[in-house]
Amino acid sequence: MYNQDFPLIFEHSKPGRTSYSLPELDVPDIDLDAELGERYLREQPPELPEVSELDIVRHYTGLSNRNYGVDSGFYPLGSCTMKYNPKLNEDIARLDGFSHIHPDQPEKSVQGAMEMMYDLQTALREITGMAEVSLQSAAGAHGEWTALMMIRAFHEANGDFRRTKVIVPDSAHGTNPASATVAGFEAVTVKSNDKGLVDLEDLKRVVGEDTAALMLTNPNTLGLFETEIEEMAKIVHEAGGKLYYDGANLNAIMGYARPGDMGFDAVHLNLHKTFTGPHGGGGPGSGPVGVTEELKAFLPKPLLIKKDGIYTFDDDRPQSIGRIKPYYGNFGINLRAYTYIRTMGAEGLKKVSEYAVLNANYMMRKLESTYELPFKQHCKHEFVLSGKQQKKLGVRTLDIAKRLLDYGYHPPTIYFPLNVEEALMVEPTETESKETLDGFVETMLRIADEVIEEPELVQEAPHHTIVKRMDETTAARKPILKYESK
Repeated sequence: MYNQDFPLIFEHSKPGRTSYSLPELDVPDIDLDAELGERYLREQPPELPEVSELDIVRHYTGLSNRNYGVDSGFYPLGSCTMKYNPKLNEDIARLDGFSHIHPDQPEKSVQGAMEMMYDLQTALREITGMAEVSLQSAAGAHGEWTALMMIRAFHEANGDFRRTKVIVPDSAHGTNPASATVAGFEAVTVKSNDKGLVDLEDLKRVVGEDTAALMLTNPNTLGLFETEIEEMAKIVHEAGGKLYYDGANLNAIMGYARPGDMGFDAVHLNLHKTFTGPHGGGGPGSGPVGVTEELKAFLPKPLLIKKDGIYTFDDDRPQSIGRIKPYYGNFGINLRAYTYIRTMGAEGLKKVSEYAVLNANYMMRKLESTYELPFKQHCKHEFVLSGKQQKKLGVRTLDIAKRLLDYGYHPPTIYFPLNVEEALMVEPTETESKETLDGFVETMLRIADEVIEEPELVQEAPHHTIVKRMDETTAARKPILKYESK
């Protein structure tokens, strides 16, 4: 049931062992029975592990050594922009003036932190071409929902309650239709054409007086730039709808193109991706939202503003959609993003886009003759291959991904986007060297040879990892969610 080479923390436990030493209490004891009542007290103490400090340090250090992250190796996870997180960001985030403050402090005592956040908002306004930005959203999908709620509030403020539908491309991130649904809209799909771009004729077919917005990523999820974006904006705007920009792929166009200039009305950004905040394992994230002047009144409250030289939170916003998160965003991630922007500068951010696009196209052209390339034009920061040829030999994309583990690589995103059969979605980011890219390419080519010569080797992978191939159906349908002693 468990991997005996690495016992669980409960299996280190021995009665009476402790990993802490506390001074004697200098406050009076509390009678919990009297204060809380018996109904709120446990009948038995919690079954927590009893371990020494040395045991617990070794246990969690061992776990961290078995983990894979961007500091461990190449992480070509398409759509997720797993780029290197500069350690300077961590140094800045640990400065006492930032790490030892509390969000409930009086505004006058945290003016420096508020200035940083205001300057970050200013920078993001310039990068996106938006009129105003709020840092309150906790992550990307949260930013999507926030933007859609503002668009909904805008339509309703104008007495337009007919707009119940949000148009989403068939190559969109899965969170787009989900966010539209949670915001109370019906998601309507617009098809891609044979070039992997939004089909304008299909867009004209689905758009109408019930259209609230079009949700779009540009470059799209195939890593392709929507060259007819201005025409799309015209179609949607003439129908009375709004354009929402999913900022997940901003890494490809920083310094070269701005959503505001393309005609978008609202945008969210993933600071934990594009701007090098660490992410993974569920968080933390940061998904600031920017809007045009027309939507500014509907931003979440409070909004950080500068008034008479003082930074303050403006809560007097009668048309606001309200507060969407306690306090004002994930401060530590916002601070890391601010550090990155200040470190890179305008020219540095342009270089990020250049190298991200160069790296992706370099890898794509190296692999296109071995793995099918559905769309032949140059890509931006990521590209999508298909394992259809390998599937004909009995090897699935899933098998290829698991075989990559044997060679020490984190696999790319697989089976996404949904409009590419046996999809392999690769994003190298700008931070990887040519040697790293070449090593991954050579491994992918080697696996392609194995598919032909020894298909069983790939079908049964991984062979050299700590945990071998799992029964994924059972793991998904009958997960073990708690520790059970043997």
